[in-house]
Amino acid sequence: MLILRRKKNESLLIGDNIRITIVECAGDGVRLAIDAPKQISILREELSEAEQSNKTALAPSADSVLMLQSILKHRHDKEKSPENTKKE
Repeated sequence: MLILRRKKNESLLIGDNIRITIVECAGDGVRLAIDAPKQISILREELSEAEQSNKTALAPSADSVLMLQSILKHRHDKEKSPENTKKE
């Protein structure tokens, strides 16, 4: 990790096409201006973590998929059993 000290209106460059400029320094935070190509996603870390957490919550675990398959197979086998077949 690189740690730099910058003052208001000073910038730092990342590669050839990303410029970060200090816009304002306050007691409780710093305002940054980020100039980067449109294809580069810029997201606050807590939003990125929340997005990843949401994606993880949407994806079923392997155990839950296997359990659902087992329940559905059991239900299917029960419906096909001889005692559940209608006699004419």
